[in-house]
Amino acid sequence: MKKNIGAADKIIRILIAVAIGVSYLTGLISGNLAVVFIVLAVILLVTSFINFCPAYFVLGINTKK
Repeated sequence: MKKNIGAADKIIRILIAVAIGVSYLTGLISGNLAVVFIVLAVILLVTSFINFCPAYFVLGINTKK
């Protein structure tokens, strides 16, 4: 598993995940939409912490310098 997520990409992923979490906790999103977004937030966090994105691998994208 070759790392393919750079620092800027990692920060953006974490910020999006935090924004989704805050939106859920404040009640801006709820129901099925909230479940979809929470799953997305978890995926973003996991991929940012392991520095690997399977979608980037398939598409041949590498943001790591």
